[in-house]
Amino acid sequence: MAVLVDEHTKVIVQGLTGTQASFHTPRAIKYGTNVVAGVVPNKKEKEHLGIPLFNTVQEAKDKTGATASVIFVPAKFAKDAIIEAIRAKLKLVVAITSGIPVNDMMEIRHELENSQTLLIGPNTPGIITPQVAYMGTFPDNIHRSGNIGIISRSSTLTYETVLEINRAGFGESTIVGLGDDFIIGTGFIDIIKEFNNDKQTKAIVTIGGYGGNYEIEMAHAYKNMSKKKPVIALMVDDQAYMDNNVGLASDIICRGITTAAEKKQLLESAGIIVVDNLLSLIEELSRL
Repeated sequence: MAVLVDEHTKVIVQGLTGTQASFHTPRAIKYGTNVVAGVVPNKKEKEHLGIPLFNTVQEAKDKTGATASVIFVPAKFAKDAIIEAIRAKLKLVVAITSGIPVNDMMEIRHELENSQTLLIGPNTPGIITPQVAYMGTFPDNIHRSGNIGIISRSSTLTYETVLEINRAGFGESTIVGLGDDFIIGTGFIDIIKEFNNDKQTKAIVTIGGYGGNYEIEMAHAYKNMSKKKPVIALMVDDQAYMDNNVGLASDIICRGITTAAEKKQLLESAGIIVVDNLLSLIEELSRL
């Protein structure tokens, strides 16, 4: 079992002929990912890397039956690429692109409101189901199949967490990188729901990020869930960061509830286990 991505997921790569996509796509295919098409507007070539090329997402979906897309296009074109995938009614879109303007992300969030699309990212390593398939840029040699689901807003800390979980003998069911940007498509709670319905997943690890209200939303929603698996939230100390970033937009939007300490209190009151280092995380996983 897995959530969101497995060997049967038919994947489109938007921006396939670009440098990043040309590097990561063959690795993903070798790993087991079912890449069925590339989308590059106004390209005369019929294929790239042996993968058929189409001018639009809708055409690629109609010809291949694809349900998911991974986006590698530059930031200035990313909004149009993401909205095109949403309007084609793809179930899953993973936006690797970093540096998408905030105004563009606000438009994308509006487009998502009445859609059936789950957007992961932007600025994310993607999604990986170890030893099965992945969409994105994950280092494919560090993951091990197991029963711990991971949802993260910090790419680098995700890799460190994976190595420690593997060293402790657990392994991962699926890893979802929500994205490092302040405005992202999907928060923790939608992915927690996916893991709650996954038979392989025994427990869920969440890795927080600076600012934003995603952990706050998670706390409120998790507290009211009737069906839920254990969640351990890794919240590293962010006081030094906050001290040097007075007046963050996240501070305004969250009405001042932005620090790790404040989020920790909310999470614990919702029944979520909170730790501030990897050693404590492994100790808590061992108790489950």
